[in-house]
Amino acid sequence: MPKAVLLFVFSFFLGIHGINAQSKDFLLLKRGANQKSQIRYQVGENLTYKSKKLGYYVTDKILSFDKDYIYLTENILNPSDIESIDIRTKDPRNRTLKNLTALFLGSGVLLISVETINSLYQDEQFSIDSGVAKISGALIATGLALTPLRYKTFEQKGKNRIQIVLMRLD
Repeated sequence: MPKAVLLFVFSFFLGIHGINAQSKDFLLLKRGANQKSQIRYQVGENLTYKSKKLGYYVTDKILSFDKDYIYLTENILNPSDIESIDIRTKDPRNRTLKNLTALFLGSGVLLISVETINSLYQDEQFSIDSGVAKISGALIATGLALTPLRYKTFEQKGKNRIQIVLMRLD
């Protein structure tokens, strides 16, 4: 009897998972053959794009995909009509750069703060050692230099391609 119940529960969860996994279509932004530089947009996500017909960026929600078209709430697009896509929030490499920026800025500010508090506590006057000032200045400058290095747009040119990938179990 317990085997039958276990088999029923297993097939029930497998059936529910199969219903949810019917359609896994996505928009693939491909930069060469490296899989780490590929970005995927699923149905329901917001897409900020600049088309060849419009000279400005538009943000729209993806409703569905077809063989040749992307259906958005306000527009229907062919991937060849897209000039560039804003990937600031989507690219995982930006999170790494953001964390490195925060690490350098935070460590520089923390170092100068600890030196200031230490000098006030021990010497009862405000003073900063020149070595500590140079190191904390270098850390803060490195953090500020990393700020503009984030990936902003994916432009469709050269090896960069936008593809619709349909993975349906019809």
